[in-house]
Amino acid sequence: MNALRRVWDHFEEMFIALLLAAMTLVTFGYVILNNLYTLFYNLADHWQAAAGILFAIGDAILAMAQAMTWSIAMTKALFAWLIFFGLSYGVRIAGHIGVDTLVKLTTRPVQRALGIVACLSCLLYVGLMAVASLEWTQTLFVAAIGAEDLGHYGIQQWHIGLIVPLGFALAFIRYTEIFVRILQNRQTGLGLADEAAEALKLTEQEEHPRKDDQP
Repeated sequence: MNALRRVWDHFEEMFIALLLAAMTLVTFGYVILNNLYTLFYNLADHWQAAAGILFAIGDAILAMAQAMTWSIAMTKALFAWLIFFGLSYGVRIAGHIGVDTLVKLTTRPVQRALGIVACLSCLLYVGLMAVASLEWTQTLFVAAIGAEDLGHYGIQQWHIGLIVPLGFALAFIRYTEIFVRILQNRQTGLGLADEAAEALKLTEQEEHPRKDDQP
């Protein structure tokens, strides 16, 4: 079971990195093509001997840039997958910001009770969103509508929307893990990120740098 969990954790990180890389490459390629053809046109104006070849190359690059009308839609789709897939990842690494200043002033048993209530509320929310978004995705599947600027590549709206119920289902699993840990007294709350503590830690590091960092 632990081996399977490690495999899934590594897959999460690799898949998020893949989504980020794909977004970057698509955007980078589109920007480069939209600015590169002007270089060849300018070279053709100043180098008359090879003007024909340079203009041809510029026209080819311009045609490729105009053909990449799908790039913006693809970037949006990848970003949507990144958001909803990263939802459960944020729960796992305690990356979601929480306001728990008053909770920390209470005793540990009270914190544990409030953690149970908060975790059950999160489970209820992500569970409802998973069911509702699954019905929405089923409607898109039946309608079989092509995605904007991506339909001619065979990508339909439900292909992109599928990440919504999947993301909430994965978040439900992560919150279930937290709920079990709270019941086992292994933690008291949701393990949310503490921006104030992080800011204080960074301030202390700046004021008291390590000896290795000193020149």
